[in-house]
Amino acid sequence: MSVDTASRAEGAERLRNALVDTIITDHADKGLAMPAEVERAMRTVPREVFTPGVSVERAYENTAVITARRGEEAVSSVSAPYLIAEMLGQAVEALGGLKGRAVLEVGSGGYNASLLRELVGPTGSVTTVDIDPEVTDRAASCLERAGYNDVTVMCADAEHLVEPDRHYDLIIVTAGAWDIPSAWREQLHGDGVLVVPLRTFGLTRSWALRRSGDRLASVSHRQCGFVSMRGEGGRPLRYVDVADGVHLRLDEDPQTAPDVIARTVADLLNQPRQVAWAGVSLPPRTVLADLDLWLAARLAGEAEEFMMLTAQEAAVKSGIVAPSWRFGAPAALVEGTFSYRSVLNWTGRMFDLGASAHGPAAAAAAGRMVEHMRAWLDAGNPSPALDVAPARTPDGDLPDGTVLDKRHSRFVLTFPTVTSR
Repeated sequence: MSVDTASRAEGAERLRNALVDTIITDHADKGLAMPAEVERAMRTVPREVFTPGVSVERAYENTAVITARRGEEAVSSVSAPYLIAEMLGQAVEALGGLKGRAVLEVGSGGYNASLLRELVGPTGSVTTVDIDPEVTDRAASCLERAGYNDVTVMCADAEHLVEPDRHYDLIIVTAGAWDIPSAWREQLHGDGVLVVPLRTFGLTRSWALRRSGDRLASVSHRQCGFVSMRGEGGRPLRYVDVADGVHLRLDEDPQTAPDVIARTVADLLNQPRQVAWAGVSLPPRTVLADLDLWLAARLAGEAEEFMMLTAQEAAVKSGIVAPSWRFGAPAALVEGTFSYRSVLNWTGRMFDLGASAHGPAAAAAAGRMVEHMRAWLDAGNPSPALDVAPARTPDGDLPDGTVLDKRHSRFVLTFPTVTSR
């Protein structure tokens, strides 16, 4: 090895270890702990090999690296390291370790497959599949350069069985999914685990789901975001514009035509805004992503339309809207009035929750949304759980909760009672 090559390798190793240290700190801030075997894998695998065309410094930033586009749309990426670590942690914790396990990865890039190869060890196996031949060719090339020659790389649509008669202990999906095809459940061993970034009401969580017969039940979840899945099971996020820099994300099937929703909300935003506050003081670590899913589950049952409000920074600064998070705030259209969870009201290091509304019953609509927020707080800030059943499962065979019907599945969201804090 030349001096220059050795120096570059040492520099990459320093960056890699610094990145892992950063992710461990990020985990701790979230109340998580990175499993030791995940840490070892992330300190071992040379991420720079899987991000061709970018600098080694960029390869070790704690963000995703886009590796393929179709026009302006990102269709493939090497996912953000902290997300990869969290999802691998979910898998390790759900299965009690991955050593000797058979793993299927849906969505190739090579980097995650190499980490999985480290985790399963010499007695395990890793298969990675992607619908795009350019992606699988690049993944295979990168895996070979990194020395992971025993990862099976396949080009196929994972909506269907990837390897008939083959079963896996773990299926891990690295693309945003809207539904769970039956093939994923059928390819799991009887108590196997599926880790998947899943959209429910336009909100994405990485769910770890354990199989039991024809059902899947959650054992953990993490907030995340991923490039949308492609192929037969793909369902890109849908947006409609309602004002300059203001958009609605309609992820489930709306009862009203999207253009009608857009015109209605656009007209309502021209009416005065009414704001209601919960009158609480909450600490910064309150998990508001759980509140947003709570609101989605409840508002979807009482609103004509539930949606997510998004806005560009200029639109927020101009005062057109004041969402809790400009990349997605729960919103509803109820009896001709538009309401959404609004920006937090900070006092020192504590904050209050609020709702904004426009329309003929704006004050009442904002008040109703605030009541839902208080109900979540009164219940102990519960975190969601997810059960997944086949599409034709009768209502009577589902657990109590908010039912969300997809193409292949029926999702049931519940919020188990918090018994201790």
